Amino acid sequence: MTQDPSASTGSTAWSDPSGPDTQARPLSSVGEIFADISRDFSLLIRQEMELAKAEVRQSATKAGKGAGMLGAAGVAGHFVLLFLSIALWWGLGNEIGRGWSALVVAVLWAVVAAVLAAIGRKEMKQVKGVPQTTATAKEIPNALKGNEDNR
Repeated sequence: MTQDPSASTGSTAWSDPSGPDTQARPLSSVGEIFADISRDFSLLIRQEMELAKAEVRQSATKAGKGAGMLGAAGVAGHFVLLFLSIALWWGLGNEIGRGWSALVVAVLWAVVAAVLAAIGRKEMKQVKGVPQTTATAKEIPNALKGNEDNR
């Protein structure tokens, strides 16, 4: 590589567009090679961890806002059901009496609660956890040993 004669004093400009650091430098020992690999691997892991932290932070912020909105919608929905129940109780009370109409509304809500509980229980039994993540995490030690084909 040659130095550019039009370069200002105090700085080095290279005429080769790839720059001075792109040529392979000779390594003096195997230990140096392993040190470079270890340093690069550590840097890669640190960068990946920082990226993951930033992504999780951003996702958590959005999820928090969404959860707050869903919580507020749940409270509003609860009030809607409460007032509709009171209206039903009051309307039936004119026909069958207030005590009996309250019992009818309570039984209706008990049936709704039982159906929702049964559906929720069925859905919870179908949860399998994180099987793909578990499987790939078990492969990491073999991959680090160079035995990634032994599955």
